[in-house]
Amino acid sequence: MNILILGYGKMGKIISEIAQERGHTIAGKIDESNINLLDELDTNKIDVAIEFSQPDAAVKNLSWAIKNQIPVVCGTTGWLDKKPEIERLTLSNGSALFYASNYSIGVNIFFKVSRFLAKMMNDQPDYAVKMEEIHHTEKKDAPSGTAITLAEDIIDRVNRVKRWNLDTDTDGNEHSLPITAKRIDPAPGTHIVTYHSEIDDIEIKHTAHSRKGFALGAVLVAEWIKDKKGVLSMDDFLSF
Repeated sequence: MNILILGYGKMGKIISEIAQERGHTIAGKIDESNINLLDELDTNKIDVAIEFSQPDAAVKNLSWAIKNQIPVVCGTTGWLDKKPEIERLTLSNGSALFYASNYSIGVNIFFKVSRFLAKMMNDQPDYAVKMEEIHHTEKKDAPSGTAITLAEDIIDRVNRVKRWNLDTDTDGNEHSLPITAKRIDPAPGTHIVTYHSEIDDIEIKHTAHSRKGFALGAVLVAEWIKDKKGVLSMDDFLSF
């Protein structure tokens, strides 16, 4: 395929390398230094776009791809207040949008384990839930998109948890899930979910050793989405 890279930071570079290793051609590499070239690209020679930029650039990049009916795979977080708008644009243009907060296969297994555990803990009111996430200092948004996905899954399944809050052990409300966000180099991503009681703790943890797992997942999704339409997610991509 001919793949356009939207966002050529550390993730974009790794995605480019993996895509070429898998036999694909890079149709272009767009970042803030050459964003003016976006409208000069021959869209007929682009099969898929992979978008890993910054929160303030993501909406413009996604809108451009969708309006040009280029299927787009997005891993940028921190822009989700605009996601309903982008989803409507996708459907009205007959294009394809794939968004995931994390493309690692291991993390998506972790999501499933967390959902299963949360369902069990719904009937255990003596346990309070909290979360910690650790990323490199270049990550702009906090908490991470992965942490928000974990938190929303827990809120959907544990009736006593109504919301999440950032960077504090408590917001004075026992129905809140506190998320501690740490930025420490060179951590590519660690997420810990803990259920605490006076008697014991139950803890699940995922630690990424590099960005390669995220990048490979994004390329695999790009290969899969090429001829598809609509708003898609990892639930559509994965069979488990």
